[in-house]
Amino acid sequence: MRLFNTLTRQKEDFVIRNGEVKMYVCGPTVYNYFHIGNARCFVVFDMLRRYLEYRGNKVTFVQNFTDVDDKLIRAAKENNTTVPQIAERYINEYFTDARGLGVNDATIHPRATENIDKIIEIVSTLIDKGHAYVSGNDVYFDSQSDSEYGKLSHHNMDELEAGARIDVNEIKKHPFDFALWKGKKEEGEISWSSPWGKGRPGWHIECSAMVNRYLGTEIDIHGGGVDLVFPHHENEIAQSECATGCTLARFWLHNGHINVDNKKMSKSAGNFFLVRDAAGKYGYKAVRFFLLSSHYRSPINYSDDILSQAQAAVERLNNCITNIEFASKNANGELTDREKASIELLSAKKQSFIEAMDDDLNTADAIGFIFEMTRDINTVISEGASKEYINSVYELYVPLCELLGFGPEKQDEDVAYIEEMIEKRAAAKKAKNFAEADAIRNELLEKGIILEDTRQGVKWKRA
Repeated sequence: MRLFNTLTRQKEDFVIRNGEVKMYVCGPTVYNYFHIGNARCFVVFDMLRRYLEYRGNKVTFVQNFTDVDDKLIRAAKENNTTVPQIAERYINEYFTDARGLGVNDATIHPRATENIDKIIEIVSTLIDKGHAYVSGNDVYFDSQSDSEYGKLSHHNMDELEAGARIDVNEIKKHPFDFALWKGKKEEGEISWSSPWGKGRPGWHIECSAMVNRYLGTEIDIHGGGVDLVFPHHENEIAQSECATGCTLARFWLHNGHINVDNKKMSKSAGNFFLVRDAAGKYGYKAVRFFLLSSHYRSPINYSDDILSQAQAAVERLNNCITNIEFASKNANGELTDREKASIELLSAKKQSFIEAMDDDLNTADAIGFIFEMTRDINTVISEGASKEYINSVYELYVPLCELLGFGPEKQDEDVAYIEEMIEKRAAAKKAKNFAEADAIRNELLEKGIILEDTRQGVKWKRA
């Protein structure tokens, strides 16, 4: 597998050590529901994890929750509640939306507030090594002490310094210096005791502490949105590597923005769409399809038309799997020449799928190959299929759809009851009791079950 490494700005062979991958991805700041721009990161790195596991690797995947920062403090004040209560609410809401999107739970979901001791330990080490300084009750990282500062973002640091909005003052020595620890500013503000007085961690140090505690000093992949390259990930590298003397991550991966009218989607710009709202209109799987239908590093544009197309595409995949399952009940006869040719095509497309995914997680091309398979399968089984063909299709096609996170949702319907009603309807039609047959169809429709009469028999699906 080859992955584009932001650190080197090129694709590199991703060599897996001892069949295990240590992977950290920046999670949400839990003060509100997350929007589709946030979701792209969660879905993309879920897809990478799924694929690495599909290829037989063990993945230890850590995704954090930032459960204390200025945004949570403001939200707590506005809602007349506490920071922990705001955090708990939106962590639960995160899981509702993430699981709806097919994002598997991380191996570990640590919270910043659970790691204050590790944060204080790393900050103390940085002070002792001359990479940080105390200013009042605050502690800042000394960016000038790190000769490699800026190596991830590849910025011209002199130009950035000239345009820096934060001037040097009696608190900070240099515009690029950043807070490792923030002293308590007012009564009632959430805080913890430290050698520098009561306060709370800066944003960047949280991730360094959680990487170190749960994955060790060096990991294989660190991921997030492209907006995190500078300053968040740049600062993570600086503080982690200065504290440990080890390389923080071998590979840095970043997904592109989602745009609305060619402008980056963000809460600050007010042009964002919540996953919860989009899923209510189009379904979670359609949102996932939209997020995977372009290469993860490319910017993509959000619109209702595109989500409608994604919804239709997911329905196509669902229908193909439904067709396969239905055909399996009536499959018979010997494997035909047409079926043999189809199996050869499906095998070739599966290999093309794997090659696309191995090429920097190219889900766009991989999905294209899935639809070529879909088209051929539908053509073959519409003419009737043998058991051997159906078994081959299950092996070649269905696992790839499931790997991508698609396919029909598992339903709780009483299948035996539905099939019994279908048999009663068939008997009514045979007896030319069409009123009873229509009544059975309508009864099922009221329960959200649609019947479809085909040459191969009656199919059913959820409305």
